[in-house]
Amino acid sequence: MSSMMELEERIAHLIRAVDELSDVVARQAGEIDTLTRRVAMLLLREAEREAQEGEGLGAIPLADQKPPHW
Repeated sequence: MSSMMELEERIAHLIRAVDELSDVVARQAGEIDTLTRRVAMLLLREAEREAQEGEGLGAIPLADQKPPHW
């Protein structure tokens, strides 16, 4: 096998690997976007729940409280 053919074969394998990795990255980006939206939704729900529980009690939402070491 000539060195030119070996180089072409290696390049073909590298191109395929890059294409596969690109697909993986694109899929993961979609999953991260979905998870980010879900976390934001859960944080909003929890903040609303804490606000409803604390109405009239003067409670500070957990997310706004200072940590105990402060």
